[in-house]
Amino acid sequence: MTERVNPRVLRAGLRVLGVAIRTEPLMFTLSVVASALYGGMTVASAWVLGEVTERVILPAFAAGETTKGALAAGGAAIVAVSVLKALGVAGRRFWAGLMQYNLQARFRRSVTRQYLRLPLAWHHRHPTGQLLSNASSDIEAAWAPIAPLPMAVGVVFMLVFAAFSILAVDLPLAVVGFLLFPLIALLNLVYQRVLSPRVARAQQLRAEVSEVAHESFEGGLVVKTLGREAAETERFRTAAERLRDANVDVGRVRGLFDPVLESLPRFGVLAVLLFGSMRLDAGAIDTGDLVQVCYLFTLLSWPVRSLGWVLAELPRSVVGWDRVRAVLDAEGAMPYGKGALAVEVAARLEAEDLTFGYADDTTVLSGASLSVAPGRTVAVVGPTGSGKSTLASLLVRLVDPRAGAVRLDGTDVRDLAPGEVARAAALVPQDTFLFDDTVRGNVDLEGDLADADLWAALRLAQADGFVAGLPDGLDTRLGERGATLSGGQRQRLALARALVRRPRLLVLDDATSSVDPQIEERILGGLRESAASVVVVAYRKATISLADEVVHLVRGRVADRGTHAELLARSAAYRDLVNAYEHAEAERPDEGPPDGTALEGADGADAGEDVRA
Repeated sequence: MTERVNPRVLRAGLRVLGVAIRTEPLMFTLSVVASALYGGMTVASAWVLGEVTERVILPAFAAGETTKGALAAGGAAIVAVSVLKALGVAGRRFWAGLMQYNLQARFRRSVTRQYLRLPLAWHHRHPTGQLLSNASSDIEAAWAPIAPLPMAVGVVFMLVFAAFSILAVDLPLAVVGFLLFPLIALLNLVYQRVLSPRVARAQQLRAEVSEVAHESFEGGLVVKTLGREAAETERFRTAAERLRDANVDVGRVRGLFDPVLESLPRFGVLAVLLFGSMRLDAGAIDTGDLVQVCYLFTLLSWPVRSLGWVLAELPRSVVGWDRVRAVLDAEGAMPYGKGALAVEVAARLEAEDLTFGYADDTTVLSGASLSVAPGRTVAVVGPTGSGKSTLASLLVRLVDPRAGAVRLDGTDVRDLAPGEVARAAALVPQDTFLFDDTVRGNVDLEGDLADADLWAALRLAQADGFVAGLPDGLDTRLGERGATLSGGQRQRLALARALVRRPRLLVLDDATSSVDPQIEERILGGLRESAASVVVVAYRKATISLADEVVHLVRGRVADRGTHAELLARSAAYRDLVNAYEHAEAERPDEGPPDGTALEGADGADAGEDVRA
């Protein structure tokens, strides 16, 4: 990678700190006040020590004795300054830490809200691992300088107090001491410029490691079934070693500069002590003054390093903030209007000339149109890659078309207020997601529905039988992604989750593909009697035949539409497609029903559900 350094890193870093200060002004003010108290008491402690040396210790050596009052006064002064200094340290650390954690929490919420606000089209272009990194390590990196920042600001006050204190003692001695600070500032500037590209590289590699790990965990089934454990381990090892090497490179730079930055103040103390001894011999200063100045420089050596800590964290902070800001500034959020859907009966759906593609040079749908009368069922049928799932996403406004419009009850969905489409329409995808929660928690996501409503939705989804047979019924935990259930059971719970909200439009994207055909028939039969319009992406002939109308989709275009019987009679392509699906279904190895059920009683209750642990 290039070693060319952006000369604006320091200015960019200061702008990031400005954002932090404007976001948490109270916490910053309190921490800086506490830090200023610490800085003032640090200088005061040197002055007190010089005074105690001059007024108590040296007279005691000269006279061979001292008074209790003198010792008590000197001790009280040292204790008082130490207590105030400790309060400054405690206040600075508490308020600075609170400021840092508040910023991390605030911007994690902002990034998460932005993820929810951005459309699926944006998420398709950004790997999940990168998004996880944005919300975790990038935010932590952005606000890494916040903890030492109040101390660094307090050091500025300390240096001002120290400057006046040293100048009041002796001007030539002050000049010698002050030569130290430009050297520290110059070295910190070089440090920051050398470190910046290495930190940027390490931060990017953290995101890459997160992406690889996320893919491996999400694709665990593929990895196991195809025997790819060694290959995935090697892929993760390569990414982890690249991150290790980048972190070692960062550590090497820090290991080179930190000892030098640590040693400079010590050399400053030696220089002041040497030159001060000469001034003491010349009678220009007294012993108490020399003790005060040397002790002050000793105390300053460590706090001045906090300036270096802030500067050293700025490159990483800038990189993290740029990555977070890229999410917060991302465009593509879907615009909303103020319209509302007042009708409470089944929805009327119209999709007109829909065109959509996931990239600028691809087109998945081109001029696709369909309409669903209130309470009717329309099946969408087509070969793989014809755009069925994309069409389903457009109907419930997960994405917006490049051209064309989707209307609910005659209103363009883009003119509706936020939440209106979600209240009226529900999508049940083929790839079912269940939370590591109970059946109740997965069906009633908000936790405010009565058990009677939950059981009604489960009955309509033909899921009440196996749920009743679970150890704790509605309160049975399902494991991560519903791992304790079969594929068909998971699909039926996902369907119940949509039905319990009583949608006026229900879109099923092959949502019963793992369900036994007999159960599927009962589900669709029940949906026809519900107060909802239904769009079902299907491939089984028995399912398709239940629809009032069939839309045949080919390569993103509506090739034909009509009843199932009409399309069978006039469309050879449609006939070949559904017959091929039926033959494939018939030739499936006899391994039991696809949803894991064995036999069902006459009342529809599951008699032999395969609930896999």
